[in-house]
Amino acid sequence: MAVVEVTAEPSGLYLRAALGLLPGRRPAGLPDLSLLRRGVPVDRDHLARYNRVCGFRLGDTLPPTYPHILAFPLAMRLMSAGDFPFPVVGVVHIANRITVSRPIDAGEVLDLTVWCEDLRPHDRGQQFDVHASAAIGDEIVWSGVSTYLSKSGAKGAKRDQPLPPAPTARWRVPANIGARYADVSGDRNPIHTSRIGARVFGFPRPIAHGMWSKARSLAALEGRLPAQYTVDVAFKQPILLPSTVGFTASAANDGWEFRVDGKRPHLAGVVTPP
Repeated sequence: MAVVEVTAEPSGLYLRAALGLLPGRRPAGLPDLSLLRRGVPVDRDHLARYNRVCGFRLGDTLPPTYPHILAFPLAMRLMSAGDFPFPVVGVVHIANRITVSRPIDAGEVLDLTVWCEDLRPHDRGQQFDVHASAAIGDEIVWSGVSTYLSKSGAKGAKRDQPLPPAPTARWRVPANIGARYADVSGDRNPIHTSRIGARVFGFPRPIAHGMWSKARSLAALEGRLPAQYTVDVAFKQPILLPSTVGFTASAANDGWEFRVDGKRPHLAGVVTPP
């Protein structure tokens, strides 16, 4: 796999993403390429704004989901390139795994690497994984895998959904959370920020970012997570904005199981120790 070093944060990504909607031939496979950006610092003011939006306490330790947004511009550059097999506008984030190898202090400087692999069939199209890692020197301190779906138009079979358990907390998700999270994450997909943009992709109104709902769930478990762990989530039905949802968490196998539900399930996750 070729490695391309990026010396500055990528910009103009959503313009490139929009241009990717124009007709044209695309390759059949994922690019055999990884992007590397060295020496990425943490802006403490930005970190504080992110913590407020997602419900984390203010502090000097990075939330488990924060390196994801540091790596997001590299992921967008990779997926919005002309040699990517799908237009990035319209792909659906269906699952995410994060592994925290140790706590990361906000004063540490990170080397970020992003690449794609494992294009495979899904009953509604094709799915693929976007990997990201954060290293300090030779030590990988954080890694993430985001699974995306490119729909082919086929509809999956409907499944009966069991009634969710009684929630341990209820959250009021405000109408502006899409815009607020877009501001701190850089993920400005119009399905989260615009009623018109949401309708173009079949939603009656904007929807919350899946990674916001994951971050908000982990914020609810803050102080009860080990120093090292992996957290997997499956994103189910989107949270329409505004909404009231229920959060449920229970200790399980030295970790946690948690979920977010409204009238339909929105997210299911599990925290496992090393």
